[in-house]
Amino acid sequence: MITTNNSVKANLSFWFGLLFFVLICLALVLGLMRIMNGMLQENVAPVSSLVIKGDTPYTRRDEIVAAVSRAKLDNFFQLDVNDVQQKVQALPWVYSVTVRKQWPSELRLYIEDQVPVAQWNDDFFINEHGTIFQAPQDRINGYLPKLFGPEGSEKMALENYRNLNQLLAFIDTDINELVLTERYAWQLTLSDGIFLNLGREDRVKRLQRYMDAYPQIKAQQTEQQRVDYVDLRYDTGLAVGFKEKQQDEQNGNA
Repeated sequence: MITTNNSVKANLSFWFGLLFFVLICLALVLGLMRIMNGMLQENVAPVSSLVIKGDTPYTRRDEIVAAVSRAKLDNFFQLDVNDVQQKVQALPWVYSVTVRKQWPSELRLYIEDQVPVAQWNDDFFINEHGTIFQAPQDRINGYLPKLFGPEGSEKMALENYRNLNQLLAFIDTDINELVLTERYAWQLTLSDGIFLNLGREDRVKRLQRYMDAYPQIKAQQTEQQRVDYVDLRYDTGLAVGFKEKQQDEQNGNA
């Protein structure tokens, strides 16, 4: 009988111990849930610090702050960083945005602005990757070449602008304006004001022909006349047009 009583006591002790352990675990889980629910309540731990880094020569800080403010910032834990990213990415001069939360209440943004390398069809810009975008033009302080072409031809236009410009560097000039016509003919206006009509085919070969003849063409200029255009749409040779310098000056002042 003594053995039986000891066995019963041991079993009761085990079950009481197990019950106590379960109750402790439940209390811990409920306590943790209560804490988490309290932390996730509205107006708990709002974002109180905004850190903006990156390269933003065109996007203003107040524009970034305004975009971020349109997100739900009153609860750090519920803040959707993807929502913040989309709102900042929508700013016209922004190229890329990285957003992350920093405990306990800080929001960090790393922003890169677009790098415009040319104007496209007057109303757009082309970035360094050959992608067009639209943004306020009053943010541009320096010079940008002008490129024109049919819709969807911006990458082709930029590639040819870069390649032809490299060739023209050998005669110390460059392209101010490049036009790719609807018939895909190439036309250039150089920094010295000379207009080159390269036509549709053999544009590199024709430009090299102009460069070979460049000293002779320039030598034909006088105090009264300057080179107006050079037509290179021939298998061999070229045609040179001149205009009065006085007329050119009047057009520049108009």
